[in-house]
Amino acid sequence: MSKNKFSVNGSFKDSVNTVKFLTERMHFVNSAEAVLPTRTDDFGVNKVAKSLHPKEQKLVISKIEKHSDIATSYFFKSETAPIAYFKAGQYLTFKFEIGNAVVTRSYSIASSPASALAGEYQITVKRINDGFVSDYILDNWSVGDEVTAYAPEGNMTYCPLRDADNIVAIAGGSGITPFLSLARAISQGDENCNLTLLYGCRTSDEILFKEELDSLCEKNDKINVVYVLSDSDEKGYEKGFVGADIIKKYAPEGNYSVFVCGPGGLYKFLETELPKLGIERKYIRFEVFSSGKKVIDAKDFSITVINRGKETVIKAGNNETVLCALERAGIEVPARCHTGECGFCRSKLISGKVYIPEGEDKRRVADMQFNFIHPCCCYPESDLVIRIN
Repeated sequence: MSKNKFSVNGSFKDSVNTVKFLTERMHFVNSAEAVLPTRTDDFGVNKVAKSLHPKEQKLVISKIEKHSDIATSYFFKSETAPIAYFKAGQYLTFKFEIGNAVVTRSYSIASSPASALAGEYQITVKRINDGFVSDYILDNWSVGDEVTAYAPEGNMTYCPLRDADNIVAIAGGSGITPFLSLARAISQGDENCNLTLLYGCRTSDEILFKEELDSLCEKNDKINVVYVLSDSDEKGYEKGFVGADIIKKYAPEGNYSVFVCGPGGLYKFLETELPKLGIERKYIRFEVFSSGKKVIDAKDFSITVINRGKETVIKAGNNETVLCALERAGIEVPARCHTGECGFCRSKLISGKVYIPEGEDKRRVADMQFNFIHPCCCYPESDLVIRIN
């Protein structure tokens, strides 16, 4: 086998010129002032990044709309800076200090992306059984209150490179909010897709935003809304649950993507129904959720928390996530989604054993190998030692 031969065109003069150039450049660099002529915050790219991804947003509740005894919409504006833009389908994470607890919770944005440009967000909060944060919001938030939120996040957004042009959205209860945002965006021309919305509730009294949804449907042929009631035989509504049969009845011809947002029971039901449609898995998108852990024998364990060199020992039950135990103890942990997806709460499990519900382990392979966990979806099964932050 013959060896490859390479030749480089050049001369001694080229080498001399290179050395001369480098010498002159270093002289120029060393003679310059040790201060940037322009602040990095003034660079255009940094301004855009800061506006889209602020570390925190200080928002003020500008308006409250009560829809029923169990659901209320909150509108927010900022009095100090423009609010961050978002894609329809994303969520806001809010930070709370409730008693001694420091907690975060995420809520899907109901307003259209255009509303962010006008300086406003909207979320809708529904009262749930034993809802620690939702009860706090519904019982305490008032117009004029200042709240802390992080930048919009989330991946349940329409992407023409990934998704089909037709979206079949399946909503349950307050899971309507990201699809209301999408419908508003389609109506305003900010999203170019067709939306078939299958909205499941127990009775017509539980339907949120019906008047607006009907209006959007009438004004735009890209939007179609179907209401499905599980506990009522009222005329003008589908009866039952949103399963394969109802999806086939209303889905458009050809390819379509399925987006799902609602309670855990809806997700479990659709796990067996969606395969009947023969849709490629890449066209199915679930808003992340936590199924929790069913506990028969309740036990308490200790968690030794190492936080920047300081050790704290707290108690935790096997029926609560590690993150909930940390928050309840007043230990502040970076957290957003509470479902293992975002990775903000990523921590090192030094010793002990945790339980992660099936399908909710979204760690990277390397994190699994080196024993990093997402405390938001881990339940203690022994005494633990973890390092956070």
